[in-house]
Amino acid sequence: MIHSNILYWPPAGGFGLNTNILEINIINLAVVLGVLIYLGKGVCAGWILLNNLLENRKQTILSTIRDAEERYEEATEKLNQARTRLQQAKVKADEIRVNGLTQMEREKQDLINAADEDSRRLEDSKNSTIRFEEQRAIEQVRQQVSRLALERALESLNTRLNNELHSRMIDYHIGLLRAMESTTDQFL
Repeated sequence: MIHSNILYWPPAGGFGLNTNILEINIINLAVVLGVLIYLGKGVCAGWILLNNLLENRKQTILSTIRDAEERYEEATEKLNQARTRLQQAKVKADEIRVNGLTQMEREKQDLINAADEDSRRLEDSKNSTIRFEEQRAIEQVRQQVSRLALERALESLNTRLNNELHSRMIDYHIGLLRAMESTTDQFL
């Protein structure tokens, strides 16, 4: 047994810790417990401080995550609203484009119709003017022909008629005029 005690006894002049539970005396036990309690307070306080720091950090991280999720939800909502507005703007732009094309086509057709109507009126006016000018030219030609015919007839009569024939001709026409006058009086 001496040999086993030598292993557990501290060397002379030093301080050692006996870890054999069966050989520990009360003083050693009280010293060990005192040291543990003294050091445990610091460890417990450090542990509580560390625990508080970790809990604060956890709450900060959770708060940051919640804020990020809220911002993400807001951004998603705004994106969806922007997409909706964009789709509405596209629909409105398509409506405006279709209405513009329809209006443009209608105005084009109106212009074509107006141009056709103007062209028809100009053609009618041109034809009317041509007919009027033809009639006027024909009338002028008739008048000239009549005048020339009268002049030639008078020349011919003047050269062929003598005074007696001339006088008979005048009497004959006067008789015709009287007959026409009496016929008109009967109708009145």
